[in-house]
Amino acid sequence: MDGKRARPLMRSVAALALAMSLAVAGACGANTLAEKASAAKDKSPEKSTKAANSTASGSSSRGGLPQGSEPVRLDPADFSVNIDNPYWPMSPGSKWVYSETDTTGTNQKVVVEVTDEKKMIANGIEARVIRDTVTENGQPVEITDDWYAQDKAGNIWYLGEYVTNYKNGKVVDHGGSFEAGIDGAQPGIAMPANPEPGLSYRQEYYKGEAEDKAAVITVGEERVQVPFGYFDKHVLMTRDLVPTEPKVQELKFYSPNVGPLLSVHTDGDGGRAELVSYSRAG
Repeated sequence: MDGKRARPLMRSVAALALAMSLAVAGACGANTLAEKASAAKDKSPEKSTKAANSTASGSSSRGGLPQGSEPVRLDPADFSVNIDNPYWPMSPGSKWVYSETDTTGTNQKVVVEVTDEKKMIANGIEARVIRDTVTENGQPVEITDDWYAQDKAGNIWYLGEYVTNYKNGKVVDHGGSFEAGIDGAQPGIAMPANPEPGLSYRQEYYKGEAEDKAAVITVGEERVQVPFGYFDKHVLMTRDLVPTEPKVQELKFYSPNVGPLLSVHTDGDGGRAELVSYSRAG
């Protein structure tokens, strides 16, 4: 389940009325996931940018986090493939395994691995390659190489992806691929350095194809139970939106020193992906 999979990390079982049985509750009380989704909608991002959080803003390189379609100028010297943001540490060799149920009820396995490979992005930044493999009944559905780099402030930037889609075990196309710096595609934020409630940011931008954005909803207020374990310390909850699909809303939960724990769609039949195992290298 990468930063944007299940659109999207990240596809699920859904029923918001079963939120408590999914064992996701606020630390302050027995709120249902439906109530959380409603509350998230009502929380407008008051702190949309924060200068201390980024090395880029608009056409500048010294401002807040990127928003919308605004272009950013990034200095490659400010970036590293050594990604140690506590909410999503990416040491080469680390691996996350997720169980995912899509909106049709189909069960899939998602394996996210941090490779030792690097990719030079068109905008001049060297990125770490994270491989996201989705299988169904042992057959590949999608294999994606995602490209991430971390700036000096600690923000993880998402710089594009190369997608290989399969059908009946055979490659059908590479739809969904894009690279920052090519054909107007812009980089976005996968994880801010200092997530605080109300902070909003663009995750990716490729006009008409990838326009995801996110906002931090809570920090340290959630409790999450997934097959990998129970988490009640400093859990981060974000809300992801897709402007090209206005009905889509997704809540994601992260734990320090682990990364993404759970992703739940709150629209219609929704979807769900939960962490089954995690091994950290390094």
